[in-house]
Amino acid sequence: MNTTELQKIKQRYNIVGNCDALNRALDVALQVAPTDLSVLIVGESGVGKEIIPHVIHDNSPRRREKYFAINCGSIPEGTIDSELFGHEKGSFTGAIGESEGYFGVANNGTIFLDEVGELPLATQARLLRVLETGEYIRVGGQRVMKTNVRIVAATNVNMRKAISEGRFREDLFYRLNTIPIQIPPLRDRGNDIILLFRLFAMQMAETYRLPKITLTEDAKAVMLKYKWPGNVRQLKNITEQMSILSKEREIDADALHQFIPQDQESMQLAPLNSQDAHSYESERERLYHLLYELRGNVSDLRREVFGLRKRLDESTAMGVNLPPVSVHSPSVNAPMVVSSFSSEPSDAGAFAEAEEISDNETLTLNDLRRKMIEKALKRNNGNRKKAAMELGITDRTLYRRIKQYGLENDK
Repeated sequence: MNTTELQKIKQRYNIVGNCDALNRALDVALQVAPTDLSVLIVGESGVGKEIIPHVIHDNSPRRREKYFAINCGSIPEGTIDSELFGHEKGSFTGAIGESEGYFGVANNGTIFLDEVGELPLATQARLLRVLETGEYIRVGGQRVMKTNVRIVAATNVNMRKAISEGRFREDLFYRLNTIPIQIPPLRDRGNDIILLFRLFAMQMAETYRLPKITLTEDAKAVMLKYKWPGNVRQLKNITEQMSILSKEREIDADALHQFIPQDQESMQLAPLNSQDAHSYESERERLYHLLYELRGNVSDLRREVFGLRKRLDESTAMGVNLPPVSVHSPSVNAPMVVSSFSSEPSDAGAFAEAEEISDNETLTLNDLRRKMIEKALKRNNGNRKKAAMELGITDRTLYRRIKQYGLENDK
């Protein structure tokens, strides 16, 4: 592409900058626009990836058809399939009618899938089928639908890492990555930083009728040295802050340091985890990991308790009294005592002092329970929560027994 055509594209889409990497990205976008090949735009958050899909769509044979930009990370996992592929009436709660979904409505047009790396695995499988055959099935439906949609995707996720961790399908990545376009981070764009600052400063001055702010040479040097982890978005925010809050219209290095971090750590990217450490891209994955481990512990405990209850039932039927048995759970520090005369493990702690309380008297089970509760309440000055903990039962069980034995007014 010659320089004149490139400048026309930049003016049309309000693109500021002359760095080689940016020019190359625009050149690739214009070359691939007349085709139907899938495009994957890769770049850090805030670099302006959303401009490239507009360039591709507006210079393609589909430019007169519909264009949809969808942020995959903002749609809840439970509804994203319905949003993308539609649903049939009554397929889930709230589905009072049919929905075509984006792939139905955008037929013959273009769909931009931003943050495609956040798609759930089940949705990735559906998307792969659309890319390969142009077919999909609505949620709750059986009829195969057809669509002719151009897909442009973008991500700020390390896709190779996501594939190795099982969070993204490798076959889908290769289908989306037919034509890759890399958008450079702001820190690698050199003097484009100063050009963008001038644009944002001029926009603020015109919008709010303020004198335009400018930079001294030492301030420009600080701008060029800063790492800009938030990229163009961060630069725009800082320029807007200075336009409103700065009393001086000429910003020097000292004034600039009030708006951007001065320490070196904030000017560097976050370090990667070591290879031996587990890597989690989101809090949701961390929670799934913990729940998975907990599920195993609960399953083991359930099997042990079931076996003990079976033994108790068999011994009761045969008229044999078994000694108390302790069940240890990996997730519980203290053993759970199962009494030979009670089928409720949660009440077992209440009878640990049965011999002491009976005082050689013949008591029924209810009498024994009542005396245990009375003693526990008395020792804890009527504090039911502490009494329940001492007895080894839940608060709810203690409240039910207090009501059963008429101890509501006891302290």
